[in-house]
Amino acid sequence: MDNRPIGVFDSGIGGLTVVKSLKESLPNETICYVGDTARVPYGNKSKQRIQQFSKEIVKWLIQKNCKIIIVACNTASSLAIEILKKEFSIPIFGVINPGVDYAIDATKTYKIGVLGTEATIISDAYGEKIKSNNPNIHVVSKACPLFVPLVEEGLVEGSIPMSIAELYLKDFINTDIDTVILGCTHYPILKNIIKKIVGKDTVLVDSGEATAIAVANDLKNNLLNGEVFQGEINCFVTDSPSSFDTIASRFLKNKIASTEYIDLSKY
Repeated sequence: MDNRPIGVFDSGIGGLTVVKSLKESLPNETICYVGDTARVPYGNKSKQRIQQFSKEIVKWLIQKNCKIIIVACNTASSLAIEILKKEFSIPIFGVINPGVDYAIDATKTYKIGVLGTEATIISDAYGEKIKSNNPNIHVVSKACPLFVPLVEEGLVEGSIPMSIAELYLKDFINTDIDTVILGCTHYPILKNIIKKIVGKDTVLVDSGEATAIAVANDLKNNLLNGEVFQGEINCFVTDSPSSFDTIASRFLKNKIASTEYIDLSKY
């Protein structure tokens, strides 16, 4: 048994969708979450900057005595996961592989859509992984850069997000695409709107949810928390904690124990 916390990080609040899934699968685990809210979004940053930001956060989480780290940001998983695994000995999980595995199992038409940030789509991390697992699958990818600021500002319902989603998803309507990967942890918060456009029968793959299941299965070996009480969620942000709490409370079932500002400049 291992009672140390699980470290999770994202560019903003989107990674809390992974935390939500983790708490559903592993309620006794304590979560140490870092939202890099001062530098959100990562999707329009260079590969070098994303790797730099990711290494700073991993160093900070290691100092918090985390037993594993989940890179809940799809952009960081696409562009930084390999260098993180090389530089740090702590177990590090990304969100790409679990999402791909789930999507491949779900598709019946062998046509999968991928929604993501500009950086994730340009990297083609999802497309390459899908093709390497099954070259017969056709992948249609679409960058949706405005989805992240919509979620960060709490604009997740109504005509504004609907109009933007319709613009992005027009190529997914009336096609044989039966499975769509939500390739950014912010996007599940817009799931209801996305579903209205792509159709109720289309499978929406929450890569964060798939990752939570994979992590839960891995921890069952020897890293589960042995305590019987429910673990806490402790959040750390690089900008205003008050604005983070306001938005986070809208979609996270579990109460956040604390939210603190942190300075990553020395890491």
